[in-house]
Amino acid sequence: MLKREWKNLDKVLLVISFLIIGVSLCIIGSATHINKGIINYDFVIRQGIGFIINLALVLFFCHYDYTRLKRFAKPLYVVNLLMLLAVMFVGTSALGAQRWIQIGPITVQPSEFAKIIMIVCTAALLSERVGQLNTFRSVLPVGLFIGIPFLLVLKQPDLGTSLVFLAIGLGMVFVSRIKLSLLRNIAAVGVILAPIGWHFLKDYQKARITVFLDPNADPFGAGYHIIQSKIAIGSGMLFGKGLFQGSQSQLNFLPENHTDFIFSVIGEELGFLGCVFLLFLYFVLIYRGLMIAKECKDPFGMLLATGVISMWTFQILVNVGMTCGIMPVTGIPLPFMSYGVSALTTNMVGLGILLSVYMRQQTMIF
Repeated sequence: MLKREWKNLDKVLLVISFLIIGVSLCIIGSATHINKGIINYDFVIRQGIGFIINLALVLFFCHYDYTRLKRFAKPLYVVNLLMLLAVMFVGTSALGAQRWIQIGPITVQPSEFAKIIMIVCTAALLSERVGQLNTFRSVLPVGLFIGIPFLLVLKQPDLGTSLVFLAIGLGMVFVSRIKLSLLRNIAAVGVILAPIGWHFLKDYQKARITVFLDPNADPFGAGYHIIQSKIAIGSGMLFGKGLFQGSQSQLNFLPENHTDFIFSVIGEELGFLGCVFLLFLYFVLIYRGLMIAKECKDPFGMLLATGVISMWTFQILVNVGMTCGIMPVTGIPLPFMSYGVSALTTNMVGLGILLSVYMRQQTMIF
């Protein structure tokens, strides 16, 4: 059985994912190895241990028949809401947001796990509605289903993760063959209601959205991150300054250089060629995922694969865009790259589910 499963495994998808994680460990080590003048590699060690532990999850979901996930959709949705509600009452705060729960020595971010749970739950909901989303009334239950956790995450506040929920939902609704005229009408309603949502954002969130048009308007405040990120990427030029040699990152001018702005470190230390290499790896990753979704004959499996790819694609576009100064800073991590065990776990589970969908389809073919 193991030999047959290994034969049917999408080895390209697996190798590309591990290559990205390998690059991540090198860059995290470079970005964090100097802390207050003392050399240590605590961050890269934690991320490496997280990767090793999460390998078990990849192996589990590879072997696990993804169709069985459908039966757990309803209880998972309830658990998801309870986790997000728990953050409001017993969560810990950092950087002006209450997004984490402390469990002994471990800090977890439930909104990260909520992404993968929402993919499973939304896939189960839409798998019974493929080709039937023709009216606003038929779409409304799906909107409410996604909207409740969206609002709970937005309340933390975590605008970036809440937008990931919308991206996941939009991608999955699109492949469910929603009527395009209906989708245009929903988009038009969203544009009309956007000014109302603006009033519910925190002041720092509004500043982040507006300052990317002119970062120099507040160079030591809201625009500082973008300015330092653009300096770092631009100074790397074609070949970069070399690993562990980036001035913006090593001298701590670049904030959050191991999490949200890790792509800036790549631009500075590995240069344009390093950025192109990483983006090529992401291209192959997304392409393989799309092929898995396209070739899957089971609506539930197709929707699962689409949800995972929608999550990764949106996060890649937004994270790279914000580090280059062409999108607002929203705090969205770069998949498989940014430091954070919770985010890594979510991505590894998504990888395992994708591999499971591919393997089951190959088994059916052969």
